[in-house]
Amino acid sequence: MLKQFCICDIPQCIVRPWKRRRAGALVLVAVMGVGVARLGRSQSTDTATTASQSIPPTYSVLYSFTGGSDGGYPYSPVIEDSAGNFYGTTVGGGTSNPDNCSYYGQSGCGVVFKLDTAGNQTVLYSFTGEADGAAPSFGGLLRDNAGNLYGATTAGGTAGICGGIGGGPCGNGVLFKLDTAGNETVLHVFTYAEGVWPNAGLIQDSAGNLYGGSPDVPAVPEPFGPYQYGGVFKLDTVGNLTVLHTFSDDPVADGANPSLIRDSAGNLYGTARKPDGKVFKLDAAGNYSVLHNFTGGADGRLPSAGLIRDEAGRLYGTTTIGGIYNAGVVFKLSPEGEETVLYSFTGGADGGFPSAGLIWDRAGNIYGTTSAGGANTSNCSINGQTGCGVVFKLDRAGKETVLHTFTGGADGGGPNAALMMDSSGNLYGTTVNGGDHNFGVVFKLTLRAERQGTEDHHDRSST
Repeated sequence: MLKQFCICDIPQCIVRPWKRRRAGALVLVAVMGVGVARLGRSQSTDTATTASQSIPPTYSVLYSFTGGSDGGYPYSPVIEDSAGNFYGTTVGGGTSNPDNCSYYGQSGCGVVFKLDTAGNQTVLYSFTGEADGAAPSFGGLLRDNAGNLYGATTAGGTAGICGGIGGGPCGNGVLFKLDTAGNETVLHVFTYAEGVWPNAGLIQDSAGNLYGGSPDVPAVPEPFGPYQYGGVFKLDTVGNLTVLHTFSDDPVADGANPSLIRDSAGNLYGTARKPDGKVFKLDAAGNYSVLHNFTGGADGRLPSAGLIRDEAGRLYGTTTIGGIYNAGVVFKLSPEGEETVLYSFTGGADGGFPSAGLIWDRAGNIYGTTSAGGANTSNCSINGQTGCGVVFKLDRAGKETVLHTFTGGADGGGPNAALMMDSSGNLYGTTVNGGDHNFGVVFKLTLRAERQGTEDHHDRSST
């Protein structure tokens, strides 16, 4: 569908059709989740799906995309404002120049949308695929205290290559701001030297500077050379972009898949994917260090999402493959870089191949999604993987509970983004496929048995 969809060295990041889909329907997997939150711990090798909740969670679809002017294929998470409205993006659909972004038969360059508390959807901005950008990044949006939205697009702008995989528009992508009236300002247009197709979400420091990353991009057309190596960048408040780190072309060095979090000292943390993946730190002076190298075995392989960090400095995340069953893991990393596998997915009813980041509640329970696996195996068969994905909970003892198994039908399928949790403990998220029109949904999961105060880790406002 989009050029950056083939940047990963794993099947989950390759464009492919779902088995039960109308012609042209696509599913892609590669999202980055970020957040800073509270405590989680412990490990268990018990992979059984459990039902510890006394009252089952209630699943509901808040909105089903049509793939038309309202957008389609929401790969990014949603964020929430203080009034309970949600904001997000889609990579396809929209009304502006629908033929300018025709990826494998899809039309439209993507939208920024708002979903109010009554379920009414409003398109705040529809990308044209030209100077304003196209195909908003999987990392989603950031919202400041004034209600302005910030994000990145993976194509468009006034500089860069044209065509890409699937015949996408020209441009290396842009950083943008959307004010409360829906007016877009392009904050930066990426040149090839700065990195292309920025696919991670943005974070912001207390001074208003933005940080993000661009991925490794293989096989781009001449004259740009055979490979572009990603990096980590900073955009200051007057629009100056600084490349803080450029990932190496050494096949056993770092490699890019940067989705960032930032601590109070100004250190940045993220994941990289070569050769089997690693967790890195970039300090406030720009010094890069590797905190942990994955071996590709039981400890996991190829982290495809960002991290969360607790008050003790421990980092938590997922790998898309690897683990005991080669279906991905949830891991914890000590400040010294020692890894503990908290859960190893089987790829069966418990889910498999997690490609999104994690969140947690104040009790230390972890929540996330898997892009495949689950008990419904007939509707979503991709590259030998079965199942439409699950929403899961991992308690402090390492016991997994499947909160919802997607069917690939009206409830959606293939969740690709991190979850968001409101103050009542309800979960919200998106799926890329499924829904009434097979262009994805926004969903809510009400956790009746364990309502408690929580922190919203994905409205990434100024920190």
